[in-house]
Amino acid sequence: MSYLCDTPQNPKSDLTLVFAHGAGAPMDSDFMQALAGLVAERGVRVIRFEFPYMMQRRQTGKKRPPDRMPILLDAFAQVVDDAGGAASCVVGGKSMGGRVASMLLAQSGVRGAVSLGYPFHPPGKADKVRSDHWPDIDSPWLIVQGTRDPFGKPQEVAHYNLPASCDIRWLEDGDHDFKPRKASGLTQIQHWRQAADWVAEFILGV
Repeated sequence: MSYLCDTPQNPKSDLTLVFAHGAGAPMDSDFMQALAGLVAERGVRVIRFEFPYMMQRRQTGKKRPPDRMPILLDAFAQVVDDAGGAASCVVGGKSMGGRVASMLLAQSGVRGAVSLGYPFHPPGKADKVRSDHWPDIDSPWLIVQGTRDPFGKPQEVAHYNLPASCDIRWLEDGDHDFKPRKASGLTQIQHWRQAADWVAEFILGV
C-alpha cells in the first residue's frame, strides 16, 4: 500500500492523523492535499492512503465502486498498524473515509476520529441515517460539516442522537467540500483553514 506523509516542521503532538479519502476522489485530490498540508502546518503528522479499489483505479484508469465495508475497515486498520498502532493514531477522513474512521473508532483503541463532511445519509434521503455504530462510540470524535452539505444539514443533524463524545463544528454556507457561495463573502480556503484549525486543536487536545 502506498502512502503520502505530510510531516510538520515543528511537531506539536506525538499522534499521527491517518487520513482517508472519500468515495470518488483519491488521496491526492485538491481537498485531501490542502487539508493534510494545513494540518501538518499546525504541528500534526498526517499519513494519507488509498483503499484497494482506489489503488486499482489508479493502476488501470478505470473507475470502480468502493470496496465493501469489511475491506475498507481492514485496509484502514493496516495503515494504523503501519503508522505505529492504535494508541499512536487518530483516524480521519473525507466523507466516506470519515465514516469508515468513525466505525474504526467504535471497534478499536484509536485515540479519536475526525470526519470531514460526514455522510449522515444519502443526499435526498434524510430518513436513512447511517448511525448503527454510534452507540459503540465513547472516544473523542470531531465532525466538521458545511451548513449546505446535502449529506447532512444542521436542521437534520440537530435531531440525531449523536454520541456524547462527538463534537460537531459547522462551516457557514459550506457544501460537501466546504465551498461557500460567493454571496456569502467567505471562501473555500478560509473554510479549509478553519477546518484545519479545529482538527489540529482536537488532536492536540486528545
